Amino acid sequence: MLRFLTMKFLTFVLLSIYVFAQPRPAQPPPIQPKPEELQRVKELSDSISERLAKVRASKELMADVAVYEKAGRMLLEFPDEFGTQEGITRAISVLEEGNQRAESLAQGHAPWTKGKKRTHAFVSDLDGSLQPYGVTIPESYDGSKPVRLYVWMHGRAQRLTESEFLYTFPRQNASRPPVADYGQIQLDVYGRWNGAGWHFAGEAEVFEAIAAVSKRYKIDQNRILLRGFSMGGEGAWHIALHHPDRFAAAEIGAGTWSRREENPDLAPYQRAALKIWENMHEWALNIFNLPLAAHDGDTDTQTAVLPGYAPGIPHRGQLESSLRVRDQLMKEGFSMEGDPDFLRASGSPGIFLISRNTGHGTSPLVRGRLDNFLKQWGDSGRMTPNHVRFVTFTTRYNRGHWVTLEELTKMYERAEIDAERSMDGTKIQIKTRNLSRIAVRETARTTSIDIDGRRLMVRPSQSIVLEKSAAAWQVAGPIAGLRKVHGLQGPIDDAFLDPFILVRPTGEPWNKAVHEQSLRTLSRFERLYARFFRAHPRMIDDKDLKVTDLAKYHVVLFGDPGSNSWIAKLNGKLPLEWTKEKLVLNGQAYPASKHFPAMIYPNPMNPSRYVVINTGLTIEDREYRGDYNMPRLGDYAVMKIKDDAEVADAVVAGLFNGLWRFSPAISSRRYPQ
Repeated sequence: MLRFLTMKFLTFVLLSIYVFAQPRPAQPPPIQPKPEELQRVKELSDSISERLAKVRASKELMADVAVYEKAGRMLLEFPDEFGTQEGITRAISVLEEGNQRAESLAQGHAPWTKGKKRTHAFVSDLDGSLQPYGVTIPESYDGSKPVRLYVWMHGRAQRLTESEFLYTFPRQNASRPPVADYGQIQLDVYGRWNGAGWHFAGEAEVFEAIAAVSKRYKIDQNRILLRGFSMGGEGAWHIALHHPDRFAAAEIGAGTWSRREENPDLAPYQRAALKIWENMHEWALNIFNLPLAAHDGDTDTQTAVLPGYAPGIPHRGQLESSLRVRDQLMKEGFSMEGDPDFLRASGSPGIFLISRNTGHGTSPLVRGRLDNFLKQWGDSGRMTPNHVRFVTFTTRYNRGHWVTLEELTKMYERAEIDAERSMDGTKIQIKTRNLSRIAVRETARTTSIDIDGRRLMVRPSQSIVLEKSAAAWQVAGPIAGLRKVHGLQGPIDDAFLDPFILVRPTGEPWNKAVHEQSLRTLSRFERLYARFFRAHPRMIDDKDLKVTDLAKYHVVLFGDPGSNSWIAKLNGKLPLEWTKEKLVLNGQAYPASKHFPAMIYPNPMNPSRYVVINTGLTIEDREYRGDYNMPRLGDYAVMKIKDDAEVADAVVAGLFNGLWRFSPAISSRRYPQ
């Protein structure tokens, strides 16, 4: 037995040697732009800025021009991203185009808002940045009535700076298999370059871009269809299965999946956090209410899993994503019907297609089948079903049509609901698992609810909330005290899915070494976020932060109670004790001269938002442009300073319980000091 376990561990170690990211084709070293080329980029960027300063136009049109200046500034900040001489030439061409836009706008014209392929931009609520996107307009569109929208999530792109996106999008007519025209507008989401595999800012951008398009064009909100392939397929799996009620249908090609849970060295709280994104197939039940078409070629050789398989182990490339989801649906009780290359999941609107004799791509036959699928569900549109089934592992993703899973009994464990209402809506039958609080909506005619064998007579209303007590389910009142609910459930990294603001310290620190480490942490996060998420997030000095900001943003505070006035205001209101001499967390004391907390918690001054202390995203550096991103620290940690290093050492880390309290039943780990 010992020998078997040893061999199993060694096998995993060997597999983990492979980098936990998509393999990249060999690239020539980035070209170093000449001083005169950088000067030209600066001149053109400055010129756009100067021209815009004299223009008065709508926010949307101003963003369409300002994004060109942003493209130039980012290249000046990270000049290695030009990549090739062609990239430099293209960037200069793009900036010249931006100046032409600025000149046209000054004259009251916006010619880029006409034509088939149009590039626009929006200001992100998440971090205040400008982000580009592209739209393809059908000839039939005249703005007289709402039309369907196809949302395209691109695959991995090695050189997709803002300037490259602005250059290539209008010129990509022949760059992908044609999709049948059913009168749809297509949205190409930039996705923050490779946007951490469409997580964090990449995830938020999908919905922000949809909102931006919906402001400019008449979009039928019940006919929005999601599409993606390769890394875009991986992202589409994530978006579709976590938000199944947001789309009329989803077409998902390929996509990697993670096997990091096999790593025996993960801390329990880290393993729990893998259930947020890395167990894609375990969310398969959400296809019950989402028409979803999964596909890939049968000879795909792309990396199927991360970490990759060892040499010699057979696999079917990224087709395995479809196969794993299909297998999970069968475990859930859905039978597969049809031919091996075109199966339907009986009892759900899911289909699984395989392109024969095709690699990492789509055959003409399957493309035609996918077009028919998109037309069918685009014609039908998103509908509210009378029978809803939904599964989740976190309250961050907790809604399926007219049911919301408000509280889980145990976070990061499978929670599900099976809810069916009568045709007239007067009666609802519900079965639950691992849930302690739910909400049902569209209940204006509902008079009785049977839940887990208990019948409740209820008063019809727009929404009914039920809570499970020690005895049984009952109609619930308002939530009392702190609870882990949607958007306030952690871990630390969850704060960066909603609008946030970084707060610099300006006061006299209690301990200089701790203060300097916190500034290094801030600097690292801001730099990585700018480079990989294409934005310098909002940042403000502590003395300039206003109480009204606490209602708009999650506040991310750096420093100690001496250097940051807002940490001082919150000191004593958070689950820690912090003095000049010591830091006490969960009953354990640490010298304050060398230790500081990293933590997320509902802000005591506005409990509808987070306060985060002394950390940005806790993922590893390589995961900013990777495919999966594991929160390293859970909800809280004690960090020990590490001289001259950007990342301090974790001494202890873990998760709060569902009431935001320390609990021995919740996973944590203490590290050697």
